[in-house]
Amino acid sequence: MSKAPSSAPQASGRHVADSHEMIRVQGARENNLKDVSVELPKRRLTVFTGVSGSGKSSLVFGTIAAESQRMINETYSAFVQGFMPTLARPEVDVLDGLTTAIIVDQERMGANARSTVGTATDANAMLRILFSRLGQPHLGSPQAFSFNVASASGSGAVTVERGGSPTKERRTFSITGGMCPRCEGLGRVSDFDLSALYDDTKSLNEGALTVPGYSVEGWYGRIFSGCGFFDPDKPIREFTERELHDLLHKEPTKIKVDNVNLTYEGLIPKIQKSYLAKDREAMQPHIRAFVDRAVVFTTCPDCAGTRLNPGARSSKIAGISIADACAMQISDLADWIRGLAEPSVTPLLTTLGRTLDSFVEIGLGYLSLDRPAGTLSGGEAQRVKMIRHLGSSLTDVTYVFDEPTAGLHPHDIARMNDLLLRLRDKGNTVLVVEHKPETIAIADHVVDLGPGAGTAGGTVCFEGTVEGLRASDTLTGRHLDDRASCKEQVRRPTGALQIRGADTHNLQNVDVDIPLGVLVVVTGVAGSGKSSLIHSSIPAGAEVISIDQGAIRGSRRSNPATYTGLLEPIRKAFAKANGVKPALFSANSAGACPTCNGAGVIYTDLAMMAGVASVCEQCEGRRFDASVLEYRLGGRNISEVLAMSVAEAEEFFGTGEARTPAAHTILDRLVDVGLGYLSLGQPLTTLSGGERQRLKLATHMSAKGGVYVLDEPTTGLHLADVEQLLGLLDRLVDAGKSVIVIEHHQAVMAHADWIVDLGPGAGHDGGRIVFEGTPADLVAARSTLTGEHLAAYVGR
Repeated sequence: MSKAPSSAPQASGRHVADSHEMIRVQGARENNLKDVSVELPKRRLTVFTGVSGSGKSSLVFGTIAAESQRMINETYSAFVQGFMPTLARPEVDVLDGLTTAIIVDQERMGANARSTVGTATDANAMLRILFSRLGQPHLGSPQAFSFNVASASGSGAVTVERGGSPTKERRTFSITGGMCPRCEGLGRVSDFDLSALYDDTKSLNEGALTVPGYSVEGWYGRIFSGCGFFDPDKPIREFTERELHDLLHKEPTKIKVDNVNLTYEGLIPKIQKSYLAKDREAMQPHIRAFVDRAVVFTTCPDCAGTRLNPGARSSKIAGISIADACAMQISDLADWIRGLAEPSVTPLLTTLGRTLDSFVEIGLGYLSLDRPAGTLSGGEAQRVKMIRHLGSSLTDVTYVFDEPTAGLHPHDIARMNDLLLRLRDKGNTVLVVEHKPETIAIADHVVDLGPGAGTAGGTVCFEGTVEGLRASDTLTGRHLDDRASCKEQVRRPTGALQIRGADTHNLQNVDVDIPLGVLVVVTGVAGSGKSSLIHSSIPAGAEVISIDQGAIRGSRRSNPATYTGLLEPIRKAFAKANGVKPALFSANSAGACPTCNGAGVIYTDLAMMAGVASVCEQCEGRRFDASVLEYRLGGRNISEVLAMSVAEAEEFFGTGEARTPAAHTILDRLVDVGLGYLSLGQPLTTLSGGERQRLKLATHMSAKGGVYVLDEPTTGLHLADVEQLLGLLDRLVDAGKSVIVIEHHQAVMAHADWIVDLGPGAGHDGGRIVFEGTPADLVAARSTLTGEHLAAYVGR
């Protein structure tokens, strides 16, 4: 007998293809997940909640999305896979019903100095085509309007094989690019403060060079002293013009020092290549401090910051050059594009107009296309990535979002919710990691992870509807309807920080006095000018400690102990107790296991297939040489100490034989910011976004300064954690500090002593102070969008 075809309907009358309605996950063990099993409905909006570090990202991004991407990559040939990032299979028993995953995360869009909002979204590419077709005077191809293409020309002889014999021919070429030759398309030029590079009263042999790594004993110092272009015993102030030029600007030249062939290069080009080519955030702290001190970046005088050469700026459409178009607010640029009636480029105008309208629709109409991509906040970067998906005709796709409401005013959250629902209603599966109750409320399905963070989390506490979550006894369920109330008594300021004539970006000559000695919240819709007012306008010398949303840089060897400086006093305590050198107690130095070089695992590269990481058999994953583990402090070896949680280590280093005040102080601060559950040796790469920001906050709490500026510290925080954050802010103020918080969270607004509200809109519709006063006064007045939402939040 022949079998019935697999496409036959089931007994219920339902087609067998319609039976795959769920994404099934069984036995997920990625990071801290403890055999998690869930069933997620397709073509629905599922929100994942839970405290920061409970395993939400490990389940959604590290398991579901990662496996979907890995399986798609495997459909390509081995040759193509060789050029793609290799992805290991997640730790999970069963993953069933997956569809193509499109990840829209909060990773910064890269700090490449050449990347702008326009280049990242392809809007610039379409504008360049438009100007190459319609611009007058006509310049040529689209690359004539690109600030990444330099003009070049040349001629010469080339050898061509003809009829079996080589023939020489003369060829010429010419490329017309749009790059400004002065700044090379960066829009800014660097100038050096020479007094920060050397002390001109000293000679080179006396240590005149003050650049990090250029000491007399060091390799660079020996090169400069032995190059022969100047007398190393003569003070720099007595150098001739030629000698000073050779010291600072000489082009690469072959020399011999101590019978070793080397290349000598002037100090300034050397610094530009070794330091300025790097992302500032990736620099070591002392290098970053040197660059901030020695290098001054100014707007390029030739192109006025537009990055384009005179030719590209001269070609115009209806009196507007491409530089003018890129500098426009995107909402205005969209109107200008709609006003161009050119039948020859109608498809291009339609596509470009649709892209620009998507910016406005998603709440980013206040940006301009020439805005550097690296200056976007995490929330802005995520919304920029969403733009290419809004008009997509794809259906049955899984969209994965990481806190899409980050950086959004309550007024803008409703618009974001509409976009998520629209993606779902087109027939897509939408998975959202989120803490905001406004977004949790629109979910069709909720998965709550916990109950705690780190090792105390990783299990599913609740799965079901929003109503079921609200009725459950989980931490999220209990805090879902939390509402703060305005303070009855506010603190009195001890002074004021005066800002006068602030006009950075969209600020409109703002004058404001920020009270000191109190908790001040600066709020307003996204793009209203909050960050510009605080980060760019605070007077110099105000002793400000700024804690922004920038990502923490660190490899898999970095951990909370190394990042906070905690490892230093711990190593010294071990060294003192055992009479050996501190370097033995670093897995990145003398104490490293020789087999795995202190990594704890052996990585095997399998070309286009996912690499394999196996635990080092020599040290069994402990990272240290066996002889180092024999040294003890308080009965524990260094590996056991790094395996401790912060809370456990705080107790360990607080009393007894292991008492180390310097380590205990740092651990105290980590507990203060709610990171008591982290283990000291946990790789930074495994921390969630909220954990990273609180780690950064803990490291800055010891800095000397009277004014703390925090940029959206509730990002990545669970509803229950916000209360702990408010307690921390109160402790800072009570200790005599001034705290300025840029924030949208209503609980933080209600807790403030003073509110500065910017608006009324975004971009050129914002940039003005629309309210100054106490939260109670703002609620009573209801004169701004913030006032209306705060009044609704506190139930007035």
